[in-house]
Amino acid sequence: MPRILITLGDPAGIGPEVVDKAMASGKLPTHCRFDLLGDRSAGIPGKPDRRSAAAALAALEHAVTQLKLGRADAVVTGPVSKDNLQAIGFPFPGQTEYFATAFGVRDFGMLLTGRNLTVGLATIHEALANVPELLNIERITRIGTLTAGFLKRRGIASPRIAVAGLNPHAGENGAFGEEEIRIIQPAVKSLNNLGVAAFSGPAVPDAVFRDAARGDFDAVIAMYHDQGLIPLKLLDFDNAVNVTLGLPKPRTSPDHGTAYGIAGRNLADPSSMIAAIRLACELA
Repeated sequence: MPRILITLGDPAGIGPEVVDKAMASGKLPTHCRFDLLGDRSAGIPGKPDRRSAAAALAALEHAVTQLKLGRADAVVTGPVSKDNLQAIGFPFPGQTEYFATAFGVRDFGMLLTGRNLTVGLATIHEALANVPELLNIERITRIGTLTAGFLKRRGIASPRIAVAGLNPHAGENGAFGEEEIRIIQPAVKSLNNLGVAAFSGPAVPDAVFRDAARGDFDAVIAMYHDQGLIPLKLLDFDNAVNVTLGLPKPRTSPDHGTAYGIAGRNLADPSSMIAAIRLACELA
């Protein structure tokens, strides 16, 4: 039976609650066994502090150790506060980058998937002003290839993937920006030359997610975080899962944060956590 690790996240948030509700839901696969990691006594609901952040980090470190030793087959991570972690010396923008660094992986990516949309991100936790400088053909080709591999692993033999433009109207032939001409078009050509999937684009950003949601594409590659996650969370907030692509062992996470405002009030919806655990079992 695959062993799936589940970290509680920041114990001052809703992580412990959604994990407990998921475990009691009767909706988890029976072919996996689950081990919970984290000290839930280290946090007061709704009142995060250095102690609760340290507990969240300790659970992540424990998970990495178990995965590296071959004692676990996948990890599901509960929500953490990036600000609180960084206040105790955590040097990473998020858990995605933490796991990639822990495993020495440079070819990695962030993808979110739900019932209606699957979105890979060309850039992740970056200031919007920095995105045009960060985009290049190699970066887009990498996330496109990783996304195609994820879709094939889930049984889609010939994925159809749209690559969004960066600018309004996908640049309008250079009228609103040249990133589509200089970077995105060559990246789409490069991806199609690899033969891993059928890629199209640069697609008009304000229309492509509608097209994907109605089934025209199996995934969309977004150029930056909010371009892809605003439509995904609008349509799939209660069932979307965050996946770190490129790791030697699967890592998934619910698509929501710590929700300190409702922590300890028995109001948290476990649907995304259930979906994250189910996907971890599938990938494992």
